[in-house]
Amino acid sequence: MNIRELVSQKVSAAMSIAGIPSNFTANVIISKNAQFGDYQANGTMAAAKAMRRPPRDLAAEIVSYLKLDGIADKVEVAGPGFINISLSSEFLSSLAFDIAKDPRLGIPQAEQADTVVVDYSAPNLAKEMHVGHLRSSIIGDAQVRLMEFLGHHVIRQNHIGDWGTQFGMLIAELEEALTGDDALSFELKDLETFYQRSKAHFDADPAFATKSRDYVVRLQSGDAQVLALWKRFIDLSMHHAEEIYQLLNVSLTRKDVQGESAYNADLPVLVKELKDQNLAVESEGALVVFLDELADKDGNPSPVIIQKQGGGFLYATTDLAAIRYRTNTLKADRVLVFTDARQALHFKQIFLVAEKAGFSTPNAKLVHCPFGMMLGQDGKPFKTRSGGVVKLADLLKEAIERSEALVMTKNPDLDADTQADVARKVAIGAVKYADLSKTRTHDYVFNWDAMLSFEGNTAPYLQYAYTRIQSIARKANASTDVAPLILETAQERALAIKLIQFEEALEQVNREAQPHIICTYLYDLASLFMSYYEHCPILKPEVPEPIKNSRLTLNAATARTLQLGLDLLGIEVMEQM
Repeated sequence: MNIRELVSQKVSAAMSIAGIPSNFTANVIISKNAQFGDYQANGTMAAAKAMRRPPRDLAAEIVSYLKLDGIADKVEVAGPGFINISLSSEFLSSLAFDIAKDPRLGIPQAEQADTVVVDYSAPNLAKEMHVGHLRSSIIGDAQVRLMEFLGHHVIRQNHIGDWGTQFGMLIAELEEALTGDDALSFELKDLETFYQRSKAHFDADPAFATKSRDYVVRLQSGDAQVLALWKRFIDLSMHHAEEIYQLLNVSLTRKDVQGESAYNADLPVLVKELKDQNLAVESEGALVVFLDELADKDGNPSPVIIQKQGGGFLYATTDLAAIRYRTNTLKADRVLVFTDARQALHFKQIFLVAEKAGFSTPNAKLVHCPFGMMLGQDGKPFKTRSGGVVKLADLLKEAIERSEALVMTKNPDLDADTQADVARKVAIGAVKYADLSKTRTHDYVFNWDAMLSFEGNTAPYLQYAYTRIQSIARKANASTDVAPLILETAQERALAIKLIQFEEALEQVNREAQPHIICTYLYDLASLFMSYYEHCPILKPEVPEPIKNSRLTLNAATARTLQLGLDLLGIEVMEQM
C-alpha cells in the first residue's frame, strides 16, 4: 500500500471540508527528520495565501477534519503551517508484517497496464560498443525491468545502426575475407580493426572503392547476394553486442533488434505524406520541415531535414518512421527513448513533426529520456590514456581484474570458483551502480576507487549489506516463517517505515525514469539496517524469543528488498563475499 497516497487522500478530504479549492494539493512528503513525524503535509501555506488566512489557523482546521484513526497516533501543526503526521506503531507493525510475508513485498501490479516501447542501447554495428553505449544500455534496462515488475507490457527496441553508406565498404571487405584462406575460421574478433582495415583498403584501392560504392547501391536496391553478406555482417556484429549484454546483465536479446533498416520501405512513403500535407518544403535542394514552434530568439524557425539534396534519408526520417511503427503497429501508450542529452533538440523536433503530421497516435506519450556524459578525472569525456575511445569490453575486463584483486584481499579463504563469481558480480555491479546512482541528466566522473569501495553509496556496500543479513540468518538457523513485528526501538521503527516506502520509490521511477531514486532508497535502507543492527541485538541469549523472531523477520524483509531493488537495476547479489 502506498502510504503517502493514502495520507494524501485523507488530507485532501479534510482540505475539501475546510473549503479549500480543489486546485490546491495536500503536498504530502516523507519527513526528512523523525522529530517532524513520518509524513508532512505542506500544502496549507499556498492555500492560506490565496484564501488570505493565517496558515497555522487553516492547518489547525484541516487537522480538526483529518480522519486518520488507526493510521496515525499523532498529528500536529508545526512551524508556519506544516502538518506533521506520525504513523501509529500498530498500523506500522501490521503493514510491515504484511510486506514481509508477501512474495512481492507489498508492491501491487498496475491497475491499468500500459504498453510501453523503450528504445535503448542502439549501438552502431560498424564499430564495437564503447563507453558511450554504457549509459543508454543500463539506464534503459533498469527502467524496463522496473516497468515489467509493475505489470506493464514492455517492448524493448534496440534501434541499431545497421544501414548507411559505410556498409558498402564493410560488406565488400567481408566478402573478400570470406573468400580467402581463412574463410572457415573468419570472425569479426575486433570490429574496430576490421573497420580500419576496410577503410584503409577503400582509400588505397580505387577498384575496391568503386566496388564498395556499387555495393551500397545494390544493398539499397535489395540485391539478394549483397543482402546475404549484409545479414552475415549484422549477425557477426550482433554476436559481440550480445556478449556485452550478457556480461552486463542487460536483458536485450536478438529479438529486440529493430534496426534503421527495418524502416526503409516506409521512408519514401513518409516523405511523400509530409510533402502532401505541405509540412515538408524544398530548401536548397533538400526537403525540410520548418518548425515555428521551436524558433530561435530571432524568430527563425527550426529546420528538420528529412531528405538530403541527393535524395538520401537521414536519422530524422528513420526516427519519424520508428514513431509511426511504435504507436500505430505496436500500439504504444508510451514511447521512451534513452540517448545522451546532446540529442535533446533532435527529439523535440522529431516528436513535434510526428504530432503535426499525425504519425503518432493522439494519446501516445513520446518521451525523450536524456542522460549526461561519463567523464574522466580531468572532467572531460572519458577516453583511453592515448585519447582514444574506450571499448566497453575492455572497461568491463579491467573492472573484473580490479575486483578480483579486491576480493582476494577481503576474503582470501574463498575457493577459486566462488572468488571468480563474487569478483564478477562486484565488478559489474560497481560499474552499473556508479552510473545508475547518479541523477540521469547529470554528467558524472568515472572513478575506479570510488565505485569499488565497500563504503558509501556503492554496489559493493549494498551487496555486503545483503550478505551480512544472510549470514545472520544462517547463524540463527532462521526459519522462513514470518513472525509478528514488535517495534520497540526507534531503529526498528525507522527500518520498518523505510520498508513500507519501497513502493513509493518504485512508482516515482516509473513516472520519471530516474533509476537513481531506487539507488538512493536502497542506500538509505542499508544504512538504517546498519544502525538498527548496532542497537538491536538479535542472537544474544538474553533477547526474548518474540523479539528475536520479530527482528529476524525485519532482517529477512530488508534482505529481500535489497535483493529485489538491486535486481531491478540489473545487479546481482551473493550469499558470501
